[in-house]
Amino acid sequence: MRVFRRSSTGEIGDKAADGEAAQAEKAPVKTKPPEQVGKGRPTPKRSEAERGRYRSIQGGTTSGRAGTGTRDPRRKLTPEEKAQEKERSRAAHSKRMEAMRKGEDWALLPRDRGPLKKLARDYVDSRRRASEFYMYALPVLLATVVTHDPVLEDLATPLVALLVAVLVIDGFFIRRSLFKLAAERYPGESTRGLTPYVILRAMQIRQLRNPKPRLRPGDKL
Repeated sequence: MRVFRRSSTGEIGDKAADGEAAQAEKAPVKTKPPEQVGKGRPTPKRSEAERGRYRSIQGGTTSGRAGTGTRDPRRKLTPEEKAQEKERSRAAHSKRMEAMRKGEDWALLPRDRGPLKKLARDYVDSRRRASEFYMYALPVLLATVVTHDPVLEDLATPLVALLVAVLVIDGFFIRRSLFKLAAERYPGESTRGLTPYVILRAMQIRQLRNPKPRLRPGDKL
């Protein structure tokens, strides 16, 4: 009769496994400290996580997001806070408009920025141009349209032709002289858009030009 029994190798393997189990029972169990088990707080929404990342130059918020240290955007403003906010906005607007009138770079519109645009303004402002009297003739043309006076209507046609001729001739000379000056002072700079900019500047009444003229007629450029 055949007898079944463990082999010697099996016995050694079982003893080794029992030894490892005993050592595992004796070894201290490593546990995470309470603060590492979980975050301990719910995951914030995306809008809450992004809140405070976007701030304007003046310190306010943009795109409807609240900046750090600002009021809760969900809270409605009181009448006093609305008045204060309106006053701050008005003061900031006045400050920007004044800086724009003075020609400060940070306040200028994109169309007015750049050294060539500054040179164009100074070039036009430093001389008396026939083009700037164009605006004074417009009331006569408007009166012709409104009143239908035959005398004014007879004057309107030659007046319009004269104004167009003055603008074309003066614009040609302004462009030629300005481009020559720009090539000397700013070689390699693009003059794209400079022609309409300088002609429109020349057509405006001096007191209404914005930015306001830095030079007077006759001043050296």
